[in-house]
Amino acid sequence: MKVNVGGVDRIVRIVAGLGLIAWALFAGGPTWAWIGIVPLMTGLVNFCPAYSLLGINTCKTK
Repeated sequence: MKVNVGGVDRIVRIVAGLGLIAWALFAGGPTWAWIGIVPLMTGLVNFCPAYSLLGINTCKTK
C-alpha cells in the first residue's frame, strides 16, 4: 500500500470518523453513523483505496 493520504486530509478524516462513531455511541445516532470507521481507518493508515483507483494523492512527495 502506497501512502496517498496526507496533511489536512488525514486530520479531517480522523476527526470526522471519530465524530460519527461518537454520535452513534453516545447520542443515539443512526446505524449508518458507524460508517465513521472507514474515514477513521483510512486516516490512521494513510491509505485510501478510492484515491488509488481515481489517481488522487494528497500526500506531499519527498
